[in-house]
Amino acid sequence: MQIGPYTLENNLMLAPMAGVTDRPFRQLCKRMGAGLVVSEMISSNPKTWNTEKSRQRMNHRGESGIRSVQIAGCEPELMAQAAQFNVDNGAQIIDINMGCPAKKVNKKMAGSALLQYPELVEQIVSTVVDAVDVPVTLKIRTGWDTDNRNGVRIARIAEDNGIQSLAVHGRTRACMYKGNAEYDTIRAIKQAVSIPVVANGDITSPQKAKAVLDYTGADALMIGRGAQGNPWIFRDIHHYLQTGELHAPPSLAEQHQMLIEHVTNVHQFYGEFMGARIARKHVGWYLAEHDKERVFRKEFNAIDDANQQLDALTRYFNDLASADSLQTVTSAA
Repeated sequence: MQIGPYTLENNLMLAPMAGVTDRPFRQLCKRMGAGLVVSEMISSNPKTWNTEKSRQRMNHRGESGIRSVQIAGCEPELMAQAAQFNVDNGAQIIDINMGCPAKKVNKKMAGSALLQYPELVEQIVSTVVDAVDVPVTLKIRTGWDTDNRNGVRIARIAEDNGIQSLAVHGRTRACMYKGNAEYDTIRAIKQAVSIPVVANGDITSPQKAKAVLDYTGADALMIGRGAQGNPWIFRDIHHYLQTGELHAPPSLAEQHQMLIEHVTNVHQFYGEFMGARIARKHVGWYLAEHDKERVFRKEFNAIDDANQQLDALTRYFNDLASADSLQTVTSAA
């Protein structure tokens, strides 16, 4: 897939998710096979750019691959300034957020709230595109609510004003993340425009990935929540699309190694105090299938020391491996 002058390694993308797709997670997903990873959204309000949170979101040191940065806001000129600022800071693609359904974002008339105002969408898109010399992409939902699915209209506005690629989440803003994503609107958008269209929403398995690509005709897939605690999903989907065969699931040893690496990188990126706290949600996602009663998660969330967190994870996986070995012996007997 091509975005402006950039050719992606494959057609799988990590969706930008606030509080999730930080540099440690992006690097991990890139290594596991994502063709493009998009950073967390950055406010277009310049007063926020010097906060610790914004500085961390803008930190791309040592990242491999194409650097795509998402910006959010509702004022065309401020959005243009934010785009320029991030390009100066190393962004190679600017992504405009018109898909976030969060109330605190929408009440500022940003994110998916903008879908109610196509004229403002056009002003923002055209102003940002004119402000930078890198490709500009757009992330949207299918509309504001199920009675106002105007995704096709927004897509045509995007194409007419220089957007290079369009990612569409198969829900309206009113749907939030409830129910099932629908792909009819994404299919209609793909048929209505000639720019690349990226399908997003409920892609949690290789089989679902192929089904969504086949049905929508989309050029690529964007994966968000399906990658939380499961960075292997990019490897698994890519393998399935290439061969038609399912990749072997990660062994306990591989899961242990990946989780230790991820948590260690989180500690180093945020510092041990904040890192230990931020690591908790990632550990919860990784271990959702193993720790269904959340017994270990409760224990882990009480640990404030970074090294103690790593030790607890190692003990937990050693116990899992021992239990697995015992079950194997018992089954053989």
